[in-house]
Amino acid sequence: MTKLYLLRHGQSEWNILGKIQGQVDTVLTEKGIEQAQKAAQRLIGEQIDMIYSSDLKRACDTAKIVGKELDLDVTQLCSIREINFGVWQGLDLDTIKRDHEDNYKLWRTEPHNLRLEGGESIQVVQDRAIKDVKRLVAENPDKNILLVSHGTTIKTLIVGLLDIDISKYNKMTIGNTGLSIIEFKEFSPVLQVLNDTNHIKEV
Repeated sequence: MTKLYLLRHGQSEWNILGKIQGQVDTVLTEKGIEQAQKAAQRLIGEQIDMIYSSDLKRACDTAKIVGKELDLDVTQLCSIREINFGVWQGLDLDTIKRDHEDNYKLWRTEPHNLRLEGGESIQVVQDRAIKDVKRLVAENPDKNILLVSHGTTIKTLIVGLLDIDISKYNKMTIGNTGLSIIEFKEFSPVLQVLNDTNHIKEV
């Protein structure tokens, strides 16, 4: 049985500043590095066979920390990078709430209907990510595959792989180094773990 492990990157500098990152290449904080190290410890007993990462630095650096602990190389996949938030990238939430009030409300209530200038919809993110992920699963039967990615991308993958309508995207949250596990059983994928962050409780 193939298992897919979905790990969000550690805390980044813009996470603590409350800025929208999207595809801006931000870096891990010291806390984010420690979170990644704790996630690596959490994964030691999982017999991970391969690691794939978003090509954005915060995810790739998290993956490399895990890979060093597990003695595995990291392969970058641009298809699992974060959503492009267009005109929101670099803005803080207070600015977005003030200057983009209608779109912010839409993002919180009907995220699948949001189309930001210069950005991607969550449907586009899901389409580009899920194609590669399904290929990896098909090509690696009975393997444990770790993907290190981003909150939006991981959520679109989870609902897509479980055949849940993308309008339910905002019914879950994924924290920094939150770990989710999907098992590909004989008849359908099954979500076994969602957003496990127990490994960073003391960080």
